[in-house]
Amino acid sequence: MTSSCGAGFNRQQLNHGLIVSVQAPEGSPMRHPDVIAAMAEASLRNGAIGVRLESPEHIGAVRERCPNALIIGLWKRSWADSSVYITPRWHEVKAVWGAGADVVALDATDRSRPNGEDLESLVKRAKDDLGAPLMADVDSVENGLRAAALGCDWIGTTLFGYTEQTKESRPPGLHLLKPLRAQLSAETMLICEGGIASPQTASEAIDEGADAVVVGTAITGVDLQVASYHRHITRQTD
Repeated sequence: MTSSCGAGFNRQQLNHGLIVSVQAPEGSPMRHPDVIAAMAEASLRNGAIGVRLESPEHIGAVRERCPNALIIGLWKRSWADSSVYITPRWHEVKAVWGAGADVVALDATDRSRPNGEDLESLVKRAKDDLGAPLMADVDSVENGLRAAALGCDWIGTTLFGYTEQTKESRPPGLHLLKPLRAQLSAETMLICEGGIASPQTASEAIDEGADAVVVGTAITGVDLQVASYHRHITRQTD
């Protein structure tokens, strides 16, 4: 059974905090639930206010190890008929919530969803049937405002630079924060996520209006970080 952390959180409690995205790519030895749970605990011990986790298995492992943690959960699934992959359908929403997430993150862009599902119906069902707080992962101000109007409680800039409409842009989407904060209600939490690679950039996101920031690869992305160092070193020594 999920805790009520996410439902009860407000902007003051987020308090310009750090949420660590603890994920690992398919095939990585870091993807083991015990490893994910250990990284999550280490993050929380060192000041993170919450963690963002992928898959019901990892959510369950962290909930067991860190019962009081604030968990934003998602499930990445790919479909041939849609480019939406972050918690795309009702099945994934229900599984993430059932695994113990406090907030369910889902793609809230204007792209078509798999199996003909639509965002409005998905949000309504998550609210009516589960009472689940939702984090809308968006790529633009317009999609953020639309998601909030549909009932999403948290708005994140997660997908800026990762959709067909924004693929020519490089995250983080810092420029989205001020217009979103100006137009969102005081109760809606604004999260900057995607491309935050330094403490300085995280601080800048807070200055631009974010209630909290999500950092993943720069902290927990062992596979990608090591590969990046390797590429740069070998290129320099060729």
